[in-house]
Amino acid sequence: MTGRIIKRLLVGRAMRSDNLGETLLPKRIALPVFASDALSSMAYAPDEIFLTLSVAGGAFAATHSWQIGLVVVCVMAIVIASYRQNVHAYPSGGGDYEVATVNLGPKAGLGVASALLVDYVLTVAVSISSGAQYAATALPSLRGHEALVAVLAVALLAAVNLRGVRESGTAFAIPTYLFLAVTIGMAAFGLLKLLTGNLAQAESSQYDLHAESDYQGLAGLAMFFLLLRAFSSGCAALTGVEAISNGVPAFRKPKSRNAATTLLLMGVISTTLLMAIIVLVIKSGIRFAEDPATQLTQNGVPVGESYVQDPVLGQLAQVVFDGFTPGIALVAVVTGVILVLAANTAFNGFPVLASILAKDSWLPRQLHTRGDRLAFSNGILFLAVAAIVLIVIYDAEVTKLIQLYIVGVFVSFTLSQIGMIRHWNRHLRAEEDPSQRARMKRSRVINAVGAAMSGTVLVVVLLTKFVHGAGYAVAAMAVLYVLMLAIRKHYVRVKAELALDDDVDESILPSRVHAIVLVSKIHKPTLRALAYARATRPSTLEAVTVDVDGDETRALEREWERREIPVTLKTLASPYREITRPVVSYVKSVRRDSPRDVVMVYIPEYVLGRWYEQLLHNQSALRLKGRLLFTPGVMVASVPWQLHSSEGAETKYDGPAVGSVRRGGG
Repeated sequence: MTGRIIKRLLVGRAMRSDNLGETLLPKRIALPVFASDALSSMAYAPDEIFLTLSVAGGAFAATHSWQIGLVVVCVMAIVIASYRQNVHAYPSGGGDYEVATVNLGPKAGLGVASALLVDYVLTVAVSISSGAQYAATALPSLRGHEALVAVLAVALLAAVNLRGVRESGTAFAIPTYLFLAVTIGMAAFGLLKLLTGNLAQAESSQYDLHAESDYQGLAGLAMFFLLLRAFSSGCAALTGVEAISNGVPAFRKPKSRNAATTLLLMGVISTTLLMAIIVLVIKSGIRFAEDPATQLTQNGVPVGESYVQDPVLGQLAQVVFDGFTPGIALVAVVTGVILVLAANTAFNGFPVLASILAKDSWLPRQLHTRGDRLAFSNGILFLAVAAIVLIVIYDAEVTKLIQLYIVGVFVSFTLSQIGMIRHWNRHLRAEEDPSQRARMKRSRVINAVGAAMSGTVLVVVLLTKFVHGAGYAVAAMAVLYVLMLAIRKHYVRVKAELALDDDVDESILPSRVHAIVLVSKIHKPTLRALAYARATRPSTLEAVTVDVDGDETRALEREWERREIPVTLKTLASPYREITRPVVSYVKSVRRDSPRDVVMVYIPEYVLGRWYEQLLHNQSALRLKGRLLFTPGVMVASVPWQLHSSEGAETKYDGPAVGSVRRGGG
């Protein structure tokens, strides 16, 4: 009962399957649910651009950061325009996976799925870790404990999502909109100060940002490669775009139109914020270095290890809200919160995609079922565990985790857009209406540009990030791809083995039933098992005991005769005091002598109600059942006898009673 009460407090009351419609989201809730990832990337995408360019010095970063930002904005505009075609053409929720599977084949779809699943895990790890860093900025006492904070945040986020999509969306809407209000307000106020000439200089502007030794005198191909690295890092701003196409079923009707509108709104807000932040960072002279201890100097002296470098958004808040501490603190708090909540995009996308893959037999079937709150609970828990493992391994360091990021999402972008081109080609061959053909051709052009753009970015990301950590992400995708192939192969094999033949032959029925009741001593469980076995009217019925102790076996035989039990008792010799091997060998011999007979083994057992009671009893019944289950032509039936300690246990737990079922031998 206690476990059920705790579950209801955490998850809430169970919901009926026919209440699924109540969980659908209006646009105002769908925006924070599905777009929080892309919106929150404004808190770390600018950091990654300036961080990458900083290795070539402050002047280089100031000159080229806005150019990189414009290119990222162009890519985002094209990708969002392309995905608006996706949500109209494939509104079922399969997203990139469905587009690639239908148009490019199952193997291409599986490649997209493996990339997206890895990217969702990285989304949680990166967003939560970045949020933990902002939390440490607002509360210096948390410095050094970012990994612990991140793990607790993932656990909390998983618990909220287990309550259902609608409830988690409502809970996240307020902080998401608060983040938008604060950041947009800060950007607008900062730009107003810039236009009126009142924008202050950042505290870090007093330092000189020197190039790292390997990047001094940068020119030619090396400079171009560094710009490509900065661009690929800035493309972190595009993560989360695909989540809306995967989550179309969660929108209220008209689903496709609402999803497309949410995509457009997300793109406008993200691109505007990105460029505003970059401009204000340049104009306020913020210095953001990859190695601040050595790259930042004052009067030629490095600032040293004691210098604490706040994130770009945190430094910008100090400039815009100069002297207004509550405003600075509010930016740090809402940014940290939105980064934590940004992982909610993955908590909505990953379980849905995993459910679709499970339905198609690429993942375990358990991921396809909904929990008490009509959420895909198993997928939520799996995602949380995987993200926590990554956070612990990388100690919640965003700079390291971000290198694994982005690859997966651009793999899915590219294959999805190529699939959409084939989609339009297929429909154009059958469409005769001139207006519809014109619309399809426009859509094909948009998707073709999107495919070319995302493919180019994917190549750039692989070239610039592979040795910095992206290689691990690619390896994870490959492993997941192979694993899903193996799972599908297993399900196909099992389905083939279980399928009925066209001609059902009577020969598949057993000619006789040979029943065996296992006996260790004569007590109530044994007599009940004998009664049940006799009630089934088998062709042959016998009781079998194993002679592990001569005196006890002879006493059992004498008691058997004294009670005149009307079943033959057979004693199996066991010179090495084993139980499992003699029983299995005897059952196999019965099968050999009569291959068309089915052997039914009855095991008398009693049920224990307390966990510590299982320590006082042996495991022979469990081992024996495990061996017999793998023996062809053998059926195993447990005949339970409930002890007083197990009374009422069936009402306390959804699963089996506390303690294992044990053999009656004691």
